[in-house]
Amino acid sequence: MKRLALPTGIELDVIDEGPRDAPALVFLHGFPESHRTWRHQIAHFKDRFRCIAPDQRGYRGSSKPAEVADYAPGKLIADVFQLAEALGISQFTVVGHDWGGAIAWGVALLGQQTGTVTRAVIANAPHPALFQKLLWLDREQRAASQYMREFRDTANDELVRAGGLGALLLKAIKWGRSDKLEPAEREAQLTDWQDRDAAFAMLKWYRASPIEVPPLDASYALPADWHEPPLPPLTIPTLVIWGMADKALPPCNLDGMDAIIPNLTLHPVPGAGHFIPWEDPAAVNTAMDAFFAST
Repeated sequence: MKRLALPTGIELDVIDEGPRDAPALVFLHGFPESHRTWRHQIAHFKDRFRCIAPDQRGYRGSSKPAEVADYAPGKLIADVFQLAEALGISQFTVVGHDWGGAIAWGVALLGQQTGTVTRAVIANAPHPALFQKLLWLDREQRAASQYMREFRDTANDELVRAGGLGALLLKAIKWGRSDKLEPAEREAQLTDWQDRDAAFAMLKWYRASPIEVPPLDASYALPADWHEPPLPPLTIPTLVIWGMADKALPPCNLDGMDAIIPNLTLHPVPGAGHFIPWEDPAAVNTAMDAFFAST
């Protein structure tokens, strides 16, 4: 692991493994994890790719700016491009899961315009052109996303101060122990969640997001002022891997994706849940291997 200072003053702890002259993969983790989300993929690919995996801003030892606005999506996207520049990487494939996938969509949409991002791999992360509409119209997705309202509610801050992030996870989503997570990884997560500064920084990702999560009793219709997000199609080769048993992001998120991603490879994984990079690493690695070979 190395520590890199970005031009904005943000400092990120970054894993950088593999040949320096090999094609680069930039791995972006989600909530509430770290670069360790990608441990199985980095081990698999580091012999032939340069694997870059930061602890994103707010996580673990990386910088934790104080204001909610410091975690707006545009700033998180900018971190990725500045990270690549700091490492001397002119082109890369972006790989993201969960919140890291949400940022990866933005990185891919911007990076395709400059040739900086040549491919995208997204695992269980909703596309920004589809997700908000689902929250208004789809009962399953709206119900599954109510935890976001809890994460944004500052009335829960005292709970976090008293019990760490784990206390809020238990309240909001009844977070349980997965039998697919190695005991040592589980203990490391529990330790990370006790860091109160990191806990509040992680929650600021949700509080800075422009996504609106209606309450369950709100109308299931688009608002009168609704307009489609002004996003271009994503034209670079894109692999979407989806654990089909994801309770937070059900498969309805895949509907219509092919219409806005002309060069889409979709790889559904039956029985896998939300944290597919470590729940079913063999499926993820196999899908990525085939995608890289064909692109």
